[in-house]
Amino acid sequence: MTFGIIKERKNPPDRRVVFSPEACQSVLNKFPEAQIVVEPSDIRVYADQAYRDAGLVVSDDLTVADVLLGVKEVPIDALIPNKKYFFFSHTIKKQPYNRELLRAVLEKNIELYDHEVITNQKGQRLVAFGRYAGLVGAYNGIRTYGLKFGLFDLPKAETLPDLKGMIATLKTVELPPVKILLTGKGRVGGGAKEILDAMRIREVSVEEYLHEENAHPVYCQLDVLDYNRHAQGEDHSVHHFYFHPEEYESDFMKFARVTDMFIAGHYYGDGSPYLFTREDARSDDFKIRVVADISCDIDGPVATTIRPSTIEDPIYGYDAGSEKEVDFKASDAIAVMAVDNLPCELPADASVGFGESFLQYVIPAFFDDDAEGILERARMTKDGKLTERYSYLQDYVDGTDQV
Repeated sequence: MTFGIIKERKNPPDRRVVFSPEACQSVLNKFPEAQIVVEPSDIRVYADQAYRDAGLVVSDDLTVADVLLGVKEVPIDALIPNKKYFFFSHTIKKQPYNRELLRAVLEKNIELYDHEVITNQKGQRLVAFGRYAGLVGAYNGIRTYGLKFGLFDLPKAETLPDLKGMIATLKTVELPPVKILLTGKGRVGGGAKEILDAMRIREVSVEEYLHEENAHPVYCQLDVLDYNRHAQGEDHSVHHFYFHPEEYESDFMKFARVTDMFIAGHYYGDGSPYLFTREDARSDDFKIRVVADISCDIDGPVATTIRPSTIEDPIYGYDAGSEKEVDFKASDAIAVMAVDNLPCELPADASVGFGESFLQYVIPAFFDDDAEGILERARMTKDGKLTERYSYLQDYVDGTDQV
């Protein structure tokens, strides 16, 4: 079995990779029957020579590989027919901009495995960059606050060497007694929490956050039932919310009244209430001045996120009165950080973390006859057709989903 590490070709450039040179060595040590070939890349966070030094073949010819491993979508003209591919295809939600990509995958008889649907038997994702989105998103939120109020000017995360450098930089910052709200308790929320804890910002309960003044900065991490309530006042579990989100309404404004900075690290499911609307943001009770929207759902549950921002230009201002974009330093503006590819700012750390999970959960499936069904669940296409699990995408492929 030969694995190929492909060059990332999507713009803007992405420096991440599924396997670092060290991770490649680990694969070969654990599975002697495996081979790895690495496509040359001038943007990858690890230089080609680092792979050569690790004893790996670096070659433009990936036709020798059985399985090709990438991060972002592969351009159609770069797809090699009759291969197995792993990458984030961004097609499982019928994203219109990638319809032609999925069609090409089928036409070229490619077996597509999407990283996003690599799960265990309970449906839990096994490989993801979410933690790194949370880490960078929280850093960027702190940086945005400093720039918004002229308190400090942190370097961009992408200019720092690694996570250790990011945390060391944050420790030079002294925040005023702000209240920081963090939503989400998954990988993204966990990553953001790591940053706040590394800064020694004290975590407080919901009750203390809502009702007490503090002499030092504090933060509160919320789960979904902290900021959503059942419309009929019934008491249910988180499990009930996930299966019946349409029965709930937002209770977020009680937090917006006392919050200075909001870090959005939650997962937003179809049918769930918006956290706050544009009308909410116009309210005199809305005190949030900085939003770090890691989830980055446009015109969605975080109303101030009207577009994604970029690593190059990560912050914009939202004027609640006009509902328009303005200078984020304007006195009435809410500063919004909504970069939608945050892990790219920590390419080495993100690649190492992703590779560890991929080696633990995915690579063994190629050598144990997929005993846990990991490959079967993630396989979207086979023999030029959608697999049964992903047959719901047929109208998307046919172009009839909008009829």
